[in-house]
Amino acid sequence: MSADVFNLTPPLVPAGKPGDLLLAGQSLCASLSPLDNSLAVFVTHAASAQPGRRPPGEEQPIYFSGIDAVPSSERRLFITDTLVIFAAFQNLIKTSRARDPAWIQSEQNLTVMRKLAIDYVNFIKECWIHASQPAPRPDGPLQFSGDHYRSLYTCFSLFVVLYLPEPGYEEAPVGEELMEWLNIHFIEPSTEEGDHLSSLKSPWEDESFWTYLTRATLRGLSKASVFFFKMLSGHRSEDLQQLAETMASIVDSQPRLQNFAAERDFAYASRRWKEKVKAIRVDMDQIPEDERDDGFDNWWDRLSDIVGILEGRGEIVQRVCGELGADWKEVCAAWGVFVDTRLRRQDLPDVVGRVLDDMPPDPTNFEDMVHTALFAGKPVDALLHASSLDRWLSAHLADIMEPLTLIDSTAPDEIAIRDQHILAYAEYLHSDPALWRITVDYMYSCGDVGKERGDELLIRVPLRLDKTPISHSGDEGKIRAGNIVGVLRDVNQTCFDYRREAARRTVCRIAAQTLVREKDYGLAVSYCSSAEDWQGLGRVVDQVLDEYIISGPTSFAHYASDIAPSLQNLSAQHPSSQGVFVHRLMFAVRYSNFQQLRVKHDLQNAALDLVAMFRDDVAPKSWWAVMLYDAVDLLQHRSALLFSASAAAELLGKLEEICTRSSQGSGGDYLDILARTIRGGGHKEALARLNTVRLALARYFARSAVLSV
Repeated sequence: MSADVFNLTPPLVPAGKPGDLLLAGQSLCASLSPLDNSLAVFVTHAASAQPGRRPPGEEQPIYFSGIDAVPSSERRLFITDTLVIFAAFQNLIKTSRARDPAWIQSEQNLTVMRKLAIDYVNFIKECWIHASQPAPRPDGPLQFSGDHYRSLYTCFSLFVVLYLPEPGYEEAPVGEELMEWLNIHFIEPSTEEGDHLSSLKSPWEDESFWTYLTRATLRGLSKASVFFFKMLSGHRSEDLQQLAETMASIVDSQPRLQNFAAERDFAYASRRWKEKVKAIRVDMDQIPEDERDDGFDNWWDRLSDIVGILEGRGEIVQRVCGELGADWKEVCAAWGVFVDTRLRRQDLPDVVGRVLDDMPPDPTNFEDMVHTALFAGKPVDALLHASSLDRWLSAHLADIMEPLTLIDSTAPDEIAIRDQHILAYAEYLHSDPALWRITVDYMYSCGDVGKERGDELLIRVPLRLDKTPISHSGDEGKIRAGNIVGVLRDVNQTCFDYRREAARRTVCRIAAQTLVREKDYGLAVSYCSSAEDWQGLGRVVDQVLDEYIISGPTSFAHYASDIAPSLQNLSAQHPSSQGVFVHRLMFAVRYSNFQQLRVKHDLQNAALDLVAMFRDDVAPKSWWAVMLYDAVDLLQHRSALLFSASAAAELLGKLEEICTRSSQGSGGDYLDILARTIRGGGHKEALARLNTVRLALARYFARSAVLSV
């Protein structure tokens, strides 16, 4: 798919006719999903559309497409397991920098960094072996082939060889390590070839004999080389027999750096060994021209190439590698083993540049391009090619490169190189919403941009607080019991771990809104309190009070009893938050207690509570009319006078204030809620009900007067 062409199935317009959309007065739009990094592609009306081209009620399809493929089971295992190493690396950097600004110079830290990098290599190797197992697979086809993980394996292990040597060996010759890396990852010659030749009585008569022997010698496979040189003792040429015996001794005695305690001793041994190689060249030059061919091949030319390699003649090494079908990597490795045995890591780019002029890398092979950049000492280019190969690779390489100062760690006007690759990998992880924990781990390891993206992701994680049954989980019941579990607990814990208090409060506000919709008002108040969202708390209380209007006093008392424990907690935990919103919560709790007393027929205490709410100035003026109407039954109680004279006067004073202010145009402040309890009623009907209260008070005062006489 090109940048400006969408191949949709089923197609919206015939192939090759995208202009038909415009003729129909429509255009194509796309919208990013807030849950993951998928796209919704749909048709909408163009700005310049002429009406009437399409039927107004015609349905148009919506196409959903992911920017990245969602990780499959085996890929998800790879992601989650390597996160453990990534987290350990972050912890190392954090603790080391806190102790000592020059922490990278510590041999102990470099040793740990090397170990963690090798852990990456070993784990990639295990994934490669697993992915290379023959089908069928119980978990379905692989998302990434075994060859893909092999490419990651070669790249990461090469990075360790070149940029994370053992502490103290930074200035040591690198040729033998490169050859070992080459032999591990790019096996040549094959074992099958060696088994075939060793089974022959006269292997030199096989056309692959000298190719195999040359390759084995070039790769430093001394045991195989010595074995076949000794087999030449049966060759009919006595000259070759003698030369082969000497060659076997020379190849077997080639000095190896690992066998010397000091590089100086290794260099001295290498010079003496080269003198032996020069001596065999002298012996070869004395062999007549007509004795150099055995009827199957010109053995002298073949042996001369091998001797030229041992002599360290760069042009012969490069020519022979080309003839053998080897690439530039083999030339560079052989250069450090034969041509310049003291080749340092910092000198390798010069050799690579010279070799690449004649043997360029394959620009279509991202693995080869990563190798090229690492050999050439261009870590930034290596990351770019690694990103094309697998964003996992570029992210984890960049994470190690930054503390090693291989890439810039500061970028005043833009995102640092390391953070760019980490965030790109995190965006890939975002294709699977279930991986949100891992995604934010990577995002929060970056700078301010990463933290902002992590916050945005966290506040969009589905909390699953609705009452829809959750399969394979008993968390829903625990949430109803007041425990923070499941996704909400994990999100809160992540916010605490990374000190993202603003994000945590936002998540709590979102949880509270969800719980309000589910009428779990007690938990909703708790989360508003945790988020210190006092306006949200006020909205929850208003919703609870609305239950009185919608469902009646009994339902209201039930819901309000759930928020009662929160009132005490608020007073204890947030003593400075006793504002208008907490005051409203207090009213809801006390008003629900009043309604419960009425239900229990504890009318004396109900009357006392009602008057106390007025006297303590707990009740909002908007609820005075409702409360006075609730007092009618108490005023008309036949068995006893439930109110004292002063209490009844208090009620009368509130009634007079309502009527007076309503006549002055402020009826909305006093009558709206009472009017809502009357189906189809307004202020007029509300005042009519208050006349009932006035009548009940008049009768109450009359009864009180008679009883007092």
